[in-house]
Amino acid sequence: MHPLPTYDDVLAAATRIAPQAHRTPVLRSRLLDERTGAELFFKCENLQRAGAFKFRGAYNALARLSAGQRRAGVVAYSSGNHAQAVALAARLLEIPATIVMPHDAPAAKRAATEGYGGRIVSYDRYTEDREEIGRDLADRHGLTLIPPYDHPDVIAGQGTVAKELLEETGGLDSLFVPLGGGGLLSGTALTVGALAPGCALFGVEPEAGDDARRSLREGRIVHIDAPRTIADGAQTQHLGELTFAILHRAAPTVLTATDVELADAMRAFASVMKLVVEPTGCLGFAAVPHVPERLRGRRVGVILSGGNIDLARYAALLNS
Repeated sequence: MHPLPTYDDVLAAATRIAPQAHRTPVLRSRLLDERTGAELFFKCENLQRAGAFKFRGAYNALARLSAGQRRAGVVAYSSGNHAQAVALAARLLEIPATIVMPHDAPAAKRAATEGYGGRIVSYDRYTEDREEIGRDLADRHGLTLIPPYDHPDVIAGQGTVAKELLEETGGLDSLFVPLGGGGLLSGTALTVGALAPGCALFGVEPEAGDDARRSLREGRIVHIDAPRTIADGAQTQHLGELTFAILHRAAPTVLTATDVELADAMRAFASVMKLVVEPTGCLGFAAVPHVPERLRGRRVGVILSGGNIDLARYAALLNS
């Protein structure tokens, strides 16, 4: 296992990605404040390059590759946002990229990945192992594997989201973070531990895939079948070794959100804030009402992790 990243790695990542990553806005909503009784601060990574926070970790990891590794190329596996992020970062750094994506990945995410120059290898997320496919491609073709969350440079890059948020807002009482494989939450934990140790950290995963909550409760990495949820970016089956180690130490509260709650959150962002946020990106906000005692009169951060969704699917969910 790689050494665990630290907040110093987050600081280094922030400098490394600054020329390419957007410093996304932190938005407010008077109406949503009134509904929750809290002062809400939304960090809008749906407005990041490639449409999600994943660009931060991908660019940080690829920028650290040696000249030889860059010439040989990289391989990644992802349902969409990490795929797009690696493909874009690879194009910017002139690195060949192969992306392993499920055949049922959203068409918009596949099209964007190909548009950035990524070569897609398809698989069935319910019957095949994407990690095994990625390792095999790396071994056979001499590629560097860039996993979506269990990589120190990826985690450090994702930690820059909370760094920017806290620099802009000052102290927060609570911070709600979408949770799939744990890369964003792990990076956030590093940053919160350094900049705002009194801030309560909440990770939110789909109700159908609560492997992280079970893992932290049992003190071991719990593996599950691919969950069926509209939050396609959080259809992970387990935490990584690095993300589990960081989260086990940080001990965030892990909540879950249903698909109905995610669709409700999407409608709120669309109607109230005029923001397109994908279901996975809504995870943090969808669980905010679950802990009302932690909200009233408090300053609460919410990370909106992405906004990549097919328009037809988006319209259907808004009307569901």
